Amino acid sequence: MIGRSHLPTILLATVTALVALLLYSPLFVPILSSFFDLNHGQVDWSQPTLSAYKALAENGDVLAALRATLVVGICTVVLSVVSGTLLALYYHGRHAGRGALQFIIFLPFLMPPVISGLALLIFFREINFDRSLVTVIIGHTVFVLAIVYRTILTRLQSMSSTLVEASYDLGANGWQTFWRVILPNLSSAMAGGAVLAFALSFDETMITILVTGTESTLPVRLWAMMRLGFSPDINALVALILLFAVLLCTLTARLLIPRQMARHHA
Repeated sequence: MIGRSHLPTILLATVTALVALLLYSPLFVPILSSFFDLNHGQVDWSQPTLSAYKALAENGDVLAALRATLVVGICTVVLSVVSGTLLALYYHGRHAGRGALQFIIFLPFLMPPVISGLALLIFFREINFDRSLVTVIIGHTVFVLAIVYRTILTRLQSMSSTLVEASYDLGANGWQTFWRVILPNLSSAMAGGAVLAFALSFDETMITILVTGTESTLPVRLWAMMRLGFSPDINALVALILLFAVLLCTLTARLLIPRQMARHHA
């Protein structure tokens, strides 16, 4: 017999499962449809096929958008992780202007993406900077910097100060302490922040639409394709993006959960 103490947990788990089912079950419709052909606008369930994935692989526009997305994502990760680490170290060092620094970092992330995108668009226009993938990279970096910065700063603040003190006591200078003590302790947080930054950059649409030039990223291309209705190659693209998102979430969870906690729950 189930004890009364377990009833809230069971109720919460049931509600969570129902909400997850309502939210995510519609995603399985295009995923399942991607393995079947369309005949006169109707799904032919009689014969599974991979023709949608073959058509997607032969779609030059989608492949070009994917390449642009990967370029933007990788550049965004590098810029945001390097900048976020330096800014976290500056804040942790209790230098002047820390409050203003955090305000500037978090403002683009907390504002609606359309506002941040418009602000960047006006800025680029005022300085006569042509829109291209470079402006998209700048926009994505400004947007994701807050989450990377906060992830690294949290790990930095949880690190024991005695490690740094012991390093100095053993004769290490500032650079050696950073390279051999601080950086190894921040590596998992930096990796987790990098995955989060790439996921946010991969998904960002509104800022991209406002600051992009002639090249489109994959979400923008997908949005343009969906305006004409769902087709088998769109279903295949949705399935691949969902699989990629699940892998990113799993990787992020493994990187951000401390190893001690993982061993404790094992």
